[in-house]
Amino acid sequence: MFIDEATIRVKAGDGGNGCLAFRREKFVPRGGPSGGDGGQGGDVVMESSERHNTLVHFRFNPEYKAERGRHGEGSNKTGRDGEGVVLKVPVGTIVYDAESGEKVHDFSHADERVVIARGGRGGRGNAQFKTSTHQAPREHEDGRPGEERTLRLELKLLADVGLVGYPNVGKSTLISRISAARPKIADYPFTTLQPNLGVVLVGEASKEVSFVVADIPGLIEGAHEGAGLGTQFLRHIERTRLLVHLIDVSDASGRPEPVKDFEVIMGELERFGAKLESKPMILVASKCDVANKTKLAKLKKFAKSRDLDLYPISAVTGEGVDKLKYAMAEKVEEVRRADANQDQSARLSANDERPITNDAS
Repeated sequence: MFIDEATIRVKAGDGGNGCLAFRREKFVPRGGPSGGDGGQGGDVVMESSERHNTLVHFRFNPEYKAERGRHGEGSNKTGRDGEGVVLKVPVGTIVYDAESGEKVHDFSHADERVVIARGGRGGRGNAQFKTSTHQAPREHEDGRPGEERTLRLELKLLADVGLVGYPNVGKSTLISRISAARPKIADYPFTTLQPNLGVVLVGEASKEVSFVVADIPGLIEGAHEGAGLGTQFLRHIERTRLLVHLIDVSDASGRPEPVKDFEVIMGELERFGAKLESKPMILVASKCDVANKTKLAKLKKFAKSRDLDLYPISAVTGEGVDKLKYAMAEKVEEVRRADANQDQSARLSANDERPITNDAS
């Protein structure tokens, strides 16, 4: 089961109440106020983990509450702090406040920890209110309530390469050929009902390049409006560095125009509204072992006119697959270098804009 959205309710622990107490002991000449402070309420913390890949554990357990702080006691004893709650989420999870729509955090790396609901502060006991002129205070504070929030969790897969195309164009077969992923493969539409991730290794050990490939469920015309599997999985393409667009050039698809297939899918990516159409792309002519030569010739002519790299492959026989793997690795490395240079330029610009202060007096 693949769950990529969930709504949860979190409640941080309330702070413990401060204590009202006076010390009256035999043989103790000086008594006075001795009420301790209340303990801090537990926080609700969210942490990204590579061991989780779905949000299914939130779907069936949507409420989480941290422990409240213990109340203060006499003899200036401070109450124990409440135990916090740690919620594990997959890498790629975006947390939104369900009421305001504000983005709370985007977990883009493993082992990130964020406090999403802070526990209440413990109240002060009456010992804290003692002064030289007010030596028997009866004031004390209740603990502050912990934060309570409704959060919407949305999972967007983190992958370097996204395989897109119509249903049954051979995406699942390709990812099973180039990685250890074993998705369900069958000859009917929408066999793939959830994204599949596979790690691809290319090159020798000394110069090995690895990247993650996501097999996205098939798209059809109207996907941006929810047709087929719709926008449920279009969002997973947003974070990919490279798109590999598969076009079926056999007669099995029943669609005679491969160029129209390409334009329909690209139109859906564009209308989704996340600039998916502007991502780097490799065009793949799939099922070349049973290709219709006319369809393949049309696609080659179109790719040349658009200056697109076209790789004819057969994931069943393995024809052209290795060549495609190396092309994908080269393109991913190129995009990674461009992103790294862009990040470095942004950091340098931020440092240049930082004001210079003169501390000399």
